[in-house]
Amino acid sequence: MRQHRLEFVEPGRVAVLAGPAPHPTAEQVLVETRLSAISPGTEMLIYRGQWPSEVTVDATLNALAGTFAYPLAYGYCTVGRVIATGSAVPGDWLGRRVFAFHPHESLFCALPSTLHPIPDDLDDATALFLPNMETAVNLLLDGAPLIGEKVVVIGQGIVGLLTTGLLARFPLAGLTALESHPLRRAASIRLGADVCLDPAAPDLSARLGAIPGQGGQADLVYELSGNPAALDTALALTRPSGRVVVGSWYGSKKVALDLGSFFHRGRLTLISSQVSSIAPALLGRWQTSRRLDVAWEMLRQIRPQACITHRFPLAEASLAYALIDRSPGETIQVIFEHQCADGL
Repeated sequence: MRQHRLEFVEPGRVAVLAGPAPHPTAEQVLVETRLSAISPGTEMLIYRGQWPSEVTVDATLNALAGTFAYPLAYGYCTVGRVIATGSAVPGDWLGRRVFAFHPHESLFCALPSTLHPIPDDLDDATALFLPNMETAVNLLLDGAPLIGEKVVVIGQGIVGLLTTGLLARFPLAGLTALESHPLRRAASIRLGADVCLDPAAPDLSARLGAIPGQGGQADLVYELSGNPAALDTALALTRPSGRVVVGSWYGSKKVALDLGSFFHRGRLTLISSQVSSIAPALLGRWQTSRRLDVAWEMLRQIRPQACITHRFPLAEASLAYALIDRSPGETIQVIFEHQCADGL
C-alpha cells in the first residue's frame, strides 16, 4: 500500500506526495480515508499565504501541531475506516467508520482517543460537516440568541450556512443573512433565513433599518464572512447594547473599524468566538464532549450534505483550490474522494 498526502508548498500551490504506508504502533490504529473536506476559510488563508506570523497551527490537535510554515500539511475534516489495529487496541475498533481532525491524507495512524466513531444513522458525507457544525454550535453558545430577537448573519459560507440553519430553529423576530454570491443566498433561504441580501446592495442600510451614526435594528450580529470590512458593517447594523460575535479568522489581514461614533455611545459588545475553547462562563455546564454530542444531533436535523457542490479526487487537489480561490461564487463545500490505498 502507498500513502498519499496533500501539502501546501507555497502561496498558490499544493502538491500530492506519495510514500510508503505508515504502520501503527501497539497503541494506534491505521485509518484509510474515504472523504475529506476543504475548509474554505482557514485553508484558503494558507493557500494564499495570509496566515499571521508566530501563531501555532492548532494547539488543541496533535495532528496539527507546530507553527505555520511551508511546506504544510493541513486540514481537519476527514472520514475513513479503521483497517488495522495495534496489539494493545481493542479488536472492536477494526472496521469502524471514524471521523478525524486530520490533514488530507489517504492513510494515517492515530490513537483511538483522537478518533470519533460515526453514528450508524449518519453517512460519510454528512459526518464530514462535524467540525463546521461544532463551530456553529459554539457560535450560538457564545452569541446566546434570545426569543424575539432580530439576528443577522454576515457570510454564508459553510459555517455561516450551518449557523443560519441552527438559528432558524429559534423563535426569533427575524433572521437575515448577508451574502455576495447567489448560489449561497439560495442555500441560505433553504436552511431557514427569512431573507438573504447582497451586502453590496445600495439600499442595504435602509432595508435593515440602520441609520448612520445611530445603529441598526439587530440585537445580535454574527460576522462570519472572513472579510475584515464586514466587521464595520456588523457594528453599523447593531442596535444599542447589542452584540456582535466575530467568528471569522482574518489571518494576517488587518481590520480597520469605526469605533469613534456609534460603537462608543451604543455600548456594543464585541465577542470573539473560536471553537478550540468554550466560553469560561459556560464551563461549569458545558464540556467539549457535550458540545460534540449536540453537533452530531444537529447534523441529523439539518443534513447539510446538499451543500457539497464539488467532488475531486485527491490527485486533482490543485484544481480544487484554484476553483475556490478564483471562483468562490461557484462553490459552497468542496470535498476530496480518496481512492483505495493501493492507488491514487
